Amino acid sequence: MLGAVETRSVSPVFVGRADELNTLNDALARAAGGEPQALLIGGEAGVGKTRLIEEFACAAGRRGAVVALGGCVEIGADGLPFAPFSTALRALVRELPGELAAAAAGQEEELARLLPELGEPAAARGRGRHDEEGMARLFELTARLLEHVAAERTVIVALEDLHWADASTRHLLAYLFRTLRTGRLVVLATYRSDDIHRRHPLRPLLAELDRLRTVRRIELARFTRHEVGRQIAGILAAEPDPAQVDDIFERSDGNAFFVEELAVCATEGCACISDSLRDLLLVRVEALPEAAQRVVRIAAEGGSTVEYELLAAVARLAEDDLIEALRAAVNANILVVAPTGDGYRFRHALVREAVGDDLLPGERSRLNRRYAEALEADPALVPAADRVLRLASYWYHAHDAAKALPAVLEASVTARSRHAYSEQLRLLERAMELWDSAPEDVRARLRPVDYTEVYPPCGCDPATTPLRYLDLMAEAAVAGRLCGERERALKITKRALRLLDEEHDPLRAAWFWVQRSRLVQLKSHGDGWEELATAQELVRGLPPSEVHAEVLANVANWSMVHVPGPDALSAAERAVEYARMVGAREIEMTARLTLGGLMVDAGDVEAGLAEMHEVNRRTVEDGISAVAGRSYVNLPSELEAVGRSGDAVPLLERGLAYTQSHGLLDHEAWIWGNLAESLYSLGRWDEAAEAATRSARVGQSAKPNAFYAKNRAELALARGDRPEAARQLAVARESFGKYDHAPQHALPLSRIAIAVAAGEGRLPDARAELEEVLDAGFPPGTQRYGWPLLLTAAAVETRAAGLPTADPGRAETLERIRLAAKSLATHAPVWQAYERWVRAELLRAEGRATVEDWTELVTAFEALERPYDLARVRHRLAEALLATGEEDGRQSAGELLRLAHAVAEHLRARPLADAVALLAQRARLGVGPAARRPDVPADPVESLGLTSRERDVLRLVSAGRTNRQIAEELFISPKTASVHVSNILAKLGVSGRGEAAALAHRLGLFEQEAGDRLVAG
Repeated sequence: MLGAVETRSVSPVFVGRADELNTLNDALARAAGGEPQALLIGGEAGVGKTRLIEEFACAAGRRGAVVALGGCVEIGADGLPFAPFSTALRALVRELPGELAAAAAGQEEELARLLPELGEPAAARGRGRHDEEGMARLFELTARLLEHVAAERTVIVALEDLHWADASTRHLLAYLFRTLRTGRLVVLATYRSDDIHRRHPLRPLLAELDRLRTVRRIELARFTRHEVGRQIAGILAAEPDPAQVDDIFERSDGNAFFVEELAVCATEGCACISDSLRDLLLVRVEALPEAAQRVVRIAAEGGSTVEYELLAAVARLAEDDLIEALRAAVNANILVVAPTGDGYRFRHALVREAVGDDLLPGERSRLNRRYAEALEADPALVPAADRVLRLASYWYHAHDAAKALPAVLEASVTARSRHAYSEQLRLLERAMELWDSAPEDVRARLRPVDYTEVYPPCGCDPATTPLRYLDLMAEAAVAGRLCGERERALKITKRALRLLDEEHDPLRAAWFWVQRSRLVQLKSHGDGWEELATAQELVRGLPPSEVHAEVLANVANWSMVHVPGPDALSAAERAVEYARMVGAREIEMTARLTLGGLMVDAGDVEAGLAEMHEVNRRTVEDGISAVAGRSYVNLPSELEAVGRSGDAVPLLERGLAYTQSHGLLDHEAWIWGNLAESLYSLGRWDEAAEAATRSARVGQSAKPNAFYAKNRAELALARGDRPEAARQLAVARESFGKYDHAPQHALPLSRIAIAVAAGEGRLPDARAELEEVLDAGFPPGTQRYGWPLLLTAAAVETRAAGLPTADPGRAETLERIRLAAKSLATHAPVWQAYERWVRAELLRAEGRATVEDWTELVTAFEALERPYDLARVRHRLAEALLATGEEDGRQSAGELLRLAHAVAEHLRARPLADAVALLAQRARLGVGPAARRPDVPADPVESLGLTSRERDVLRLVSAGRTNRQIAEELFISPKTASVHVSNILAKLGVSGRGEAAALAHRLGLFEQEAGDRLVAG
């Protein structure tokens, strides 16, 4: 077993926990079958979490599993970045050196951020630019490393004390729990449930993990009286007196650790034990010899684990005296040998906390100073991976600003190099706290080039200019954005801009406004334009610079999403020009990608796509992974926009492989969403549904989840599940937020809202949604979203003809749709086809659509990769052919209906399949009746004794049709229609058409069908 804690357990008997141990063993068995397992074990301090892990690990080790233990490290109040993972990986290196080396091959520089033993961590790619995808890539590599190591053997990774975990550890654990899919692997973590107060940083993670079906959570309860008696019997090696069991059970309240403490005190003859928890924890410490007490106090301030040599340097005792003192503390079960074998830790963290709290303030700062001085004198006293961070913590708690400021800054650089941005932010905030207290000469020696990656140009050489407080704020703002602490980052930018009000530094101020724009959008506090406009005004008229180019690139990208058009194109062109002038390669690629998309939307399709392909190629080759990841999102999206879904899918699949290998989670989420769209267009709907689900699973922000909901709503609507479509529509709108009115999001949701409202019989609501869109107008380049919306609106009006609520305002609505269509571009074949479709649907609404109109439309869609749309227009052409009454037309219509029905059945597009089957039934054509879903009750009209044909006639009577209109729609003579109406009146027992219609409406006979007709249209 790796990392086994060499605890001389007070109780040799493992008490209770049978159910919990069975759960762990079940997880082990599942993992051995190749199904990775994730578990959380919670319980109050002292309840027995560690003992449970030890029992499980020992048994698993005997069954051939490899067990790697890691614990979250607390130094003062600060967790070390990735400490438990680093410890666990070191254990794997010791036990499986060959396998781990093979798994890490080629990625040693990246993985060295977690395990320095693999080599030197990869250096930053360039000053002034944060490696934003670095942390996500590190997470992905760690997941693949563990899967590789666990491919042939069962591996258990156990992380203890998650309540002390740093934010980076929490994020990595959440990533593993979400993404591990293969390997014989068990990942489990323990935490103190009684420490998780309302604002504890672990609380959101626990809530998130609770929503994952793949994570099992175990809560350890306190022992019962019977279990306490068994525990005491194990400690005493004899049956205890029942009165003693009652007393200890009452005082310990079933907490296993307190039971041990009380039982041991009783066996050692300790009298008058205080009822105070703190005194209970200290009672055995105070029973130690004075030298041992002193060593215990020193160890309490050194961290969760203190190396022997470091402890010796701080204690300043003769070696024999130190060893004797340590032996007394170990024999008393206060200290135990650390898993690494070269140091000591407290047997229980509660004892360490009590000892630390018992120190006087001056005593605590003096001990931290001595630790810091010892570590500075001999850095080899602690592992290299922990040295800088521990030194920073020691000097900070020694309250020596002159020493602490550079140490804390150095630690922030180490945290950043490990992509531990949460810890970097905390350390930078600590540096800002120390800034004014540090001597001027200390601050004067600090240089931004040594401690920051983000230092907005101020007209000075960062290698010779002293570090400024604003440099720290810039670094902290970016760290806050990268680690998700966006509210803290917003506060930092606000303070920075307030300071910049007092000095003239437009470039630095513009840089902070750009950061603020990004944060405001991420927080859904606004659309970010006001901040970008301020930045743009600040750089206006200034010479080209990297900041100037970045401002323009952000303006271009924002405009492409929110207000595409000539101004956005111009901003993108200037961003490219400025970036080239100052040699800002990444900004240039970002701006060129935006420019290419805007060119496609403006009608310069081939040139725009060529530009985007070039950016994709170059960024992949040059390792500019953030822009490469975005290119795998934007380029396939533009291909989809111009109807080239078949070209988009393989590119998206390459993009998935790229973003997964580079840990670009949000880019991966958008790629899954775009893949869902293209698969939907190609008629691969089941695959589209799976892709949409993967989008939500991977995405780390609200917008990919909104995109998922939009895709699911689209599919639900096409398959006739209106309630699900309505639910997903609500989720999408809530996730996008009230400030996100980008056409690429708002227009598709409005189209779905129109269809849902119409399908539910809420025609006024559908029209109101349309009017809101038409009042705002379609910005240039939004034809991708505009044409489908107008088509849906036109089809709704056509199919609603004759309904009681349809006529008022119908003519005005149709005219507005016709005028809006004139504003949309048709520079791609797919949009030319949609333009014809909207025109044909408008003509159909007026009763003027011809066979030729629909024939041209079918021909147009036969050349496109849109099987569902082709089936829909074939249905319309068949309807037009049947209306002619010609035999040749009837035969052609039959073939068209058979083709359309086959596609609709294959896609499970129920509304279309039902509409096609109904038309075929009326025309007596043999495509087969529409299959009724098992969850839909029998037609209530049948209970009235009406035939199928009489049902059709009653529906049209209820819609206000005359006998002639009924005859035209059902392809029968007016006389036959009159006979059917007479039969219906007799069967319903009513005297006229009005009473028949009233009865039908009162019974709700055709409300569902009316909704289905609107959606199918």
